Amino acid sequence: MASNAERWPELPYAAWKDTRDTLQLWTQIVGKIRLALTPWLNHSWHVTLYVTARGLTTSPIPYAARSFQIDFDFIDHVLWLRTSDGHFRQLMLAPMPVAEFYADVMNALAELGIKVTINTMPNEIDCVPFDQDRMHKSYDRDYTNRFWRVLLSANEVLAHFRTAFLGKVSPVHFFWGSFDLAVTRFSGRLAPRHPGGVPNLPDDVAQEAYSHEVSSAGFWPGGGGPVDYPAFYSYAYPAPDGFANARVKPAQAFFSKELGEFLLPYDAVRTASDPDEALMEFLRSTYAAAADLAAWDRKALECAVGECGKVRAV
Repeated sequence: MASNAERWPELPYAAWKDTRDTLQLWTQIVGKIRLALTPWLNHSWHVTLYVTARGLTTSPIPYAARSFQIDFDFIDHVLWLRTSDGHFRQLMLAPMPVAEFYADVMNALAELGIKVTINTMPNEIDCVPFDQDRMHKSYDRDYTNRFWRVLLSANEVLAHFRTAFLGKVSPVHFFWGSFDLAVTRFSGRLAPRHPGGVPNLPDDVAQEAYSHEVSSAGFWPGGGGPVDYPAFYSYAYPAPDGFANARVKPAQAFFSKELGEFLLPYDAVRTASDPDEALMEFLRSTYAAAADLAAWDRKALECAVGECGKVRAV
């Protein structure tokens, strides 16, 4: 069994900030390829990446009579581009400017016979187009691997938390725009029209994403501003009256007025005697606060947490 230190390694934001910023842009390039070639799925679920036993993947993307897949391998530090007819290209993940990574990925796709055009302006961050960005060029293997191990462990807990919901619930997936791993529960009711205003994101995308009432939670590695440390988060849209003052667990969790959501610092989870249970407490209590204050039909929407090999009792 992996130790807590292996499953939940230290991930100080300042130590890998430059790598984190570069990696976000690399994942945006790969994610936008999936976006360009995949039919729209509600709440932008068609654009996300997924955690794997080695890194992150697009999952299969249809292309003409074939499919292809792009995988980040954060163990051997390789980007794999594979097609369903057995062809592949690989790019070594190493320090390089975003513009070079973008060109290499597009060239590899062209060699595989895949033609795709993406919007080269990054989303949800202030930056220059991918093909002009020679400033972001860091890649630290150790911290990238640590980040993936946190994603892998968080994915496991979020997926377990997901099993206790009968209503509409998203997959556990990675949003490259905001650079976070998330799972979202829905009450089934329409939400007020979202005001938009997300940097470098069309308002209609944000409005479609929040067309219905949600309770959403996940992990974010930090990114400056009011949160320069990794943290788990939980928010409701629309936030019901009294949500900011709700009592949640564990004790280190708090409501951030700047972000409008509950936060649980990653280090509070990492150093807990049972990190998985500490995170599960946060997920359960923040969801309960949102659902109770917004009067969700919890009896109809919830069930017992899933167990391996055991059929859900009905």
